[in-house]
Amino acid sequence: MNASTFNEVILEAKNVSKFFGTITALKDANLSLRPGEVLGVVGDNGAGKSTLMKVLSGLYNPSEGSIYFEGKEVFFSSPRDSQDLGIEMVYQDLSLAENLPIGDNIFLGREPTRSFGPIKFLDHKKRKQFTEEHLAKLKINVKSADQKVEELSGGQRQAVAIARATAFDAKIVIMDEPTAALAVKEVGMVLDLIIGLKNLGVGVIVISHRMDDIFSVSDRVMALFQGANFAESLLKETSRDEVVGWIMGKKI
Repeated sequence: MNASTFNEVILEAKNVSKFFGTITALKDANLSLRPGEVLGVVGDNGAGKSTLMKVLSGLYNPSEGSIYFEGKEVFFSSPRDSQDLGIEMVYQDLSLAENLPIGDNIFLGREPTRSFGPIKFLDHKKRKQFTEEHLAKLKINVKSADQKVEELSGGQRQAVAIARATAFDAKIVIMDEPTAALAVKEVGMVLDLIIGLKNLGVGVIVISHRMDDIFSVSDRVMALFQGANFAESLLKETSRDEVVGWIMGKKI
């Protein structure tokens, strides 16, 4: 990744506020992300992290403020609008259909078809071929694209959720606690996958309470506190102790 690419902001939130009745979940929050950059987002429970991500992914409309994608202001009426631009969110619960094969999960709602006259059929061969090529590109190891999700380990399921999010030209992937429920061995696999996305030029936002994860993959870290920006730094210019202080609302 060259320096000029890294300077181009692909996604930006400016002065975003979100109110739920009398509750202020976000107040004048700002965020920027560049292609091929991993941004770690930290904060205590209720700091506004998930709310901001849901605004960026089109699940919530901002009460105030603006969202910019590739320099142009955008308005999302649903997550589909953000997905159409290449913004994907991987939720903590993954939302996978466990009784279906990996390939079906990756194409869920976007199945390839072939036509026979006026009739369309699902193209199972194309689905399987694409799935296998995509998993190989991301270096995700599973027995087969036809393996059911319910047979996978926690780390493999997280990998499938990330594969689904990146299957259709994703430019940005937002991950909410991607390693929260994983064993130590599987954490490394998911972190390697995040680095792999970065190397492919995908911008990644990682919400995590795990400082090991943040300091393993992030280029930059920002902290929210009580719904507002509190501090931000390039990772190489801060420390774990300082970032933990930010989460608690303290600056060294």
